[in-house]
Amino acid sequence: MQISIVIPLLNEQESLIELHDWIATVMQSNHFVYEIIFIDDGSTDDSWKIISELSKKNDSVKGIRFLKNYGKSQALHAGFKTAAGDVVITMDADLQDNPEEIPELYDLIKEEGNHIVSGWKKKRYDSLIAKNIPSKLFNWAARKTSGVKLNDFNCGLKAYQSVVVKNIEVSGEMHRYIPVLAKNAGFSKITEKVVQHQSRKYGTTKFGVDRFINGFLDLITIWFVSKFGRQPMHLFGALGVLMFIVGFGFSIYLGIDKIIINPTGRLITDRPQFFIALTAMLIGTQFFLAGFLGEIMVRSRKNDTRYNISDKINV
Repeated sequence: MQISIVIPLLNEQESLIELHDWIATVMQSNHFVYEIIFIDDGSTDDSWKIISELSKKNDSVKGIRFLKNYGKSQALHAGFKTAAGDVVITMDADLQDNPEEIPELYDLIKEEGNHIVSGWKKKRYDSLIAKNIPSKLFNWAARKTSGVKLNDFNCGLKAYQSVVVKNIEVSGEMHRYIPVLAKNAGFSKITEKVVQHQSRKYGTTKFGVDRFINGFLDLITIWFVSKFGRQPMHLFGALGVLMFIVGFGFSIYLGIDKIIINPTGRLITDRPQFFIALTAMLIGTQFFLAGFLGEIMVRSRKNDTRYNISDKINV
């Protein structure tokens, strides 16, 4: 198997047949041994029915159907787990990604030895205010935070070595940061290719402004995980010890002042330094315990990517 094409989708019945025919034409003209894996992420239209019909006409078509909508990350995770190709291509089902790009993406993986080739929609056909400007801001923040020099983290058209997708966990809303997850796992040969972007032909976008808010929150999460995910005690423990030392220092000062310097002065509990000391020591203890519990969780952590599949085709 040379190429596995993983396509997550939600209510894209109008575009599936056209997309399949386009991909099949490109694959056959280049004599690729391939598979197309459609992941139906809880569609409520006839998307699954169309996938079933396509699988009867083309043995290379496979399908996975979720019981409900779990999100793109879980759909990609299921597709990656199933993919058998040496190179795994991801693309969206809305016809905005061009299958004609696949042969060159494949060559950039196989011939040049890249771990990941990420598409760059340099010329976009999306709303300037709703998508283009927020996307540029988001990509800038992602580059600065992660150190991965990509212009378009959100592009759905990407190519991966099979070993990459088999060794990373895509959960929550982390599909935007697969290159960052791959880099953190040691797959550092990441490059970018300008790809053709097309305007949506059918239906409406499934993403709203909230995806950028979630994207920035996920960016903070992945930055923290990449820095301290393996050893959370290094952050929380250090903060906890620092806060406890500050609180303990105030306690020593209050004790010396009350016993030696001014024994007839105000009660310790009447002084603001007492509450500073108490609060600092409590917060320090909580930080330390958070780091300790984090270390325990890291060592006992299991894959938390969960989804319920209701049906499969050729898988």
